[in-house]
Amino acid sequence: MTTPTSGFSAFALEPFPELQPGTDLASAITDALTDTGTALQAGDIVVVASKVVSIAEKRYVDLAGIRPSPEAVELSAKTGKPAEVVQLILDNSTEHFLATERGPIIARHTLGYQLTSAGIDRAGTEGAWLLPVDPDASARALRDALIACTGADVAVVVADSDGRADRRGATCISIGAAGVAPLRITVHDGKRQEETFTDMIAAAAGIILGQRGRGVPVAVLRGIGHTPFSDEGVTAMLHHAPTHERPSR
Repeated sequence: MTTPTSGFSAFALEPFPELQPGTDLASAITDALTDTGTALQAGDIVVVASKVVSIAEKRYVDLAGIRPSPEAVELSAKTGKPAEVVQLILDNSTEHFLATERGPIIARHTLGYQLTSAGIDRAGTEGAWLLPVDPDASARALRDALIACTGADVAVVVADSDGRADRRGATCISIGAAGVAPLRITVHDGKRQEETFTDMIAAAAGIILGQRGRGVPVAVLRGIGHTPFSDEGVTAMLHHAPTHERPSR
């Protein structure tokens, strides 16, 4: 049974160093903890922006090597998004649609998530970052490393910014988790409800992570009641199982 939450705190881990491809993310986090005199506590949930996970895992793609298909060129003309980026969206998704006549492109990623632009994140004008290959595995590895380095029994959630097809703007959702169950079950007056718990956690952290220009990719949430240990991962609550095959176009 999940411990009820009546209040929690959240703080950014800042200043945080600018990461280079291949940087050990756990070491960067522990260094930032040391530099700021911050200590993780048992039960803390460390929320990490997916982009820094992608940087650590070298998920960079040079757009110069991408050859857009006719479909990508057509979608580029409609949305104003570079054809090479559109091609990456198509290559990393199984289906897509436009939220409006001019976008954004809402795509079902091959990992099973429905995301704006299939989670593709621009890297200047010449490149892009793809999502981690297996965000749940990334979360588990980071959680294990943080526990080993700090001795605190923490959980990790990998968060990604995402837009909804029915409104403007972006929010944060979870794409990977370790040490916290993706779903929370609440029961009241005989009514049982499943809640996408790790999405709620990501959204709470997004108030901190989503402020562009601050360069803060890591937030810590403290005081949230959750299952002591769960490695089900976000994949466990998806309607669509991951597929590693690119769809035929």
